Amino acid sequence: MTLAPLLTVPLAAFLSAGLIVLLKPLLQRYALARPNARSSHQVPTPQGGGIAIIAAALITAVVLAVPTGIALGGVELPVLALSVIALAVVGAIDDIRPLPASLRLVIQAGAVAAVVLTVEGRLLPDMPLWLERAFAILAGLWFVNLVNFMDGLDWMTLAEFVPPTAFLFALGLAGRYAPEPTLVTGALLGGLLGFAPFNRPVARLFMGDVGSLPIGLIVAWLLFRLAGQGGLEGGLAAALILPLYPIADATLTLLWRLRRGEAVWQAHRSHYYQVATVNGFSVRETVGSVFALQVALAALAGVTLLWPSRAVTLVCLVLAAGLVGWLLRRFVTPRAASA
Repeated sequence: MTLAPLLTVPLAAFLSAGLIVLLKPLLQRYALARPNARSSHQVPTPQGGGIAIIAAALITAVVLAVPTGIALGGVELPVLALSVIALAVVGAIDDIRPLPASLRLVIQAGAVAAVVLTVEGRLLPDMPLWLERAFAILAGLWFVNLVNFMDGLDWMTLAEFVPPTAFLFALGLAGRYAPEPTLVTGALLGGLLGFAPFNRPVARLFMGDVGSLPIGLIVAWLLFRLAGQGGLEGGLAAALILPLYPIADATLTLLWRLRRGEAVWQAHRSHYYQVATVNGFSVRETVGSVFALQVALAALAGVTLLWPSRAVTLVCLVLAAGLVGWLLRRFVTPRAASA
């Protein structure tokens, strides 16, 4: 193995932190998030730190693509990069001056469709390709938005996605994940780590839509590539387990809001992790619990890949669902009642 893959994470982390230092005065001036009834913060805080995460990840991937043995003649990585940039631009504009929800959704759908239609691999080979791709576009669009919805607490996006990206990067270094997604996941992991010191509670900088939207697209692509490695036992189960907490929190919250007849496109503070802070959990306790759960889910995903059998896969899926359900229930239980 060359040293190039090992440089991915530290290079992206260094670039991300450096860009934040350079950009923070501009973000302080032009992208200030002021508290409102739906906010988790109490004082005006600059947002838009996701610019540094995405820029660092893209620069790192471009610089290290050839040294890591990745050919640049295909369309998959360029389309992914352009789609990521498109979502970052939309997010940056929305952070400064909110855009209509319909316009955001159309652009997001176009970006997701472009990635899905050029990605390598199949999720369900027995399903007609057009139906699989249509399902993947809908799932990807929901995933991009749920990552955005779940970015409502200091360190929350880091707690959700540092463990799975670290797992996928280690998987790639071990030769169990293709070089292209290995490079991308290492670059994203480094970008997140470089952002972490600025977002620790109480945060001095927020990620903003400019970060959460493209991160959702990148992670969706990474999971698609993992799932396409060969059936339920070959990667699909692992791809379902790794993001199970944010998927469950966001999806169940959406369903409950639909049932109550709420306007689901409007901002709110009804997610399980947000309710946890109302029920007596500190921000650090909440994100620490999510981080620990995500580490456990990464371990279960690893088990499905190390021992690829139907029985092991089903056991891991049940355990993963049980752990996620336990934490969600814990979050909605007031501390006094659970003591």
